[in-house]
Amino acid sequence: MEINLHNKNALVGASTRGIGLAIAQQLASCGASVTLMARNEDKLKHSLSQLDRSASQQHRYLVVDFSNYAAMKTATKAFLDQYPIDILVNNTNGPKEGHVLETSETDYQDAFQLLFQTHLHISNLVLPHMLKNKWGRIINVASLTVKEPAINLVLSNTIRTALMSWSKSLAQQIANQGITVNSILTGMFDTKRIRELAAKQAKAKKISIDDAFNRRIQQIPMKRLGQPVEYGYLVAFLASDLAAYITGAEIPLDGGLMKGF
Repeated sequence: MEINLHNKNALVGASTRGIGLAIAQQLASCGASVTLMARNEDKLKHSLSQLDRSASQQHRYLVVDFSNYAAMKTATKAFLDQYPIDILVNNTNGPKEGHVLETSETDYQDAFQLLFQTHLHISNLVLPHMLKNKWGRIINVASLTVKEPAINLVLSNTIRTALMSWSKSLAQQIANQGITVNSILTGMFDTKRIRELAAKQAKAKKISIDDAFNRRIQQIPMKRLGQPVEYGYLVAFLASDLAAYITGAEIPLDGGLMKGF
């Protein structure tokens, strides 16, 4: 089975490291032209150099700071007015950690802009092209905590749940237009962010970082972290014609960690 994304244009958020970069690399290896999107131009240029060009792809990058909502809207509109997108991977940095009693209304508003309004805005910009061509893929990088909330990630739990509801509604509305909308419920992957979370947990519990890290791994039935390249494989499949009958789905990618249905 070969995944062929030749002549498709993809836009991938937060794509200079970790899961985002792995997604971009896999889409490019399947023949797509990929636009990277993040806030650090030097890192964008370096990541761009790591993308496959064997199918004569035209890779680009877009400098966007997702924490600056107004500037993000301006930059993405200017870019997408010029460059149509067939495959959108909605992905941003996560909001800050915190329990319910530690978060303010402002924190929720910031998280809402970051995790919901940003995805809504960019999706609305790419949809006219997809509708015109009767082909498109919108893939959300979400979290399994929308199904099983983590007590210390209340902002992510809450706002990503709203995103899932919106995604399901959109998927149903445009399912007959050749456009699919799917979400990946992300488990624990070997990224810088998971190590940062382990370090904070170690400090709070007064244990070593290695102990905190190993405790996380022991929760996973497979007894290992996911590798970012494995994430890229799933996104590439969902982006292809092979997944044309999958839409409105929330797919766990977590090594069996999620206990519910």
